[in-house]
Amino acid sequence: MKIKVLASGSKGNSTYIECGNTKILIDAGISYMQIKKSLEEININVCDLNIILITHTHSDHIKGLCSLIKKTNAILYVTEDIYSDLLKNMTIDNYYIIEGEKFKYNDLSVELLPVSHDVSCYSFIINYKNKNLVYVTDTGYLNKRYFDKLKNKDVYIIESNHDETMLMNGPYPFILKQRILSDRGHLSNKATARILTKLIGDNTKYIFLAHISEHNNTKQLVLDEITRELSNINFNLDKIILTDQYISLEMVEV
Repeated sequence: MKIKVLASGSKGNSTYIECGNTKILIDAGISYMQIKKSLEEININVCDLNIILITHTHSDHIKGLCSLIKKTNAILYVTEDIYSDLLKNMTIDNYYIIEGEKFKYNDLSVELLPVSHDVSCYSFIINYKNKNLVYVTDTGYLNKRYFDKLKNKDVYIIESNHDETMLMNGPYPFILKQRILSDRGHLSNKATARILTKLIGDNTKYIFLAHISEHNNTKQLVLDEITRELSNINFNLDKIILTDQYISLEMVEV
């Protein structure tokens, strides 16, 4: 399993995951050309994408979706509710409606877990052979009933969106601050740190901290909070990776 985060933040999100011969893109919140260029860095032709998964329909997750569908043969695997949301703004022809909580494609499986945001939104567990990846962004909290399913995976890509103090002292209107802090908003650094202490285990190789706010957070605050919580757990802190809004990260293999 190979992972490359193309972009992550309030202006656009997209992550490439390769499982053997299957090439997956989670979210297309940056332009088609940005996606194409970032994949070319690892000698992947954008036209070779097989599956596109969408967490939800906010623009920072679907900005490049129309062009991607039109210019490639990739199939959008999507739930009925997400598809209905997409139809409000675009026409998608090459799609497959996911029925139930899991689907299989070749020799991998993808499990969907609904999360708490202000539109229909999903997290993903990707299972390939003996490797597992969890992708969780854009949620105000993570329901404890999912913890058993999410424990001890090889890779976590999870948002660490804001520092609560920085958010409350920042420039956002109060109503927006309330939304971000609510159960239908985003995970704070502290919330993410607490979640990770409950989830990571001996199998965990990498943690990607994603969707870091440019206005209500800093990478140093994220790193300080997460490492403080994880320092009491047997985890190699060098395997914590901070994602970036403008920089496509190096590919990581597990």
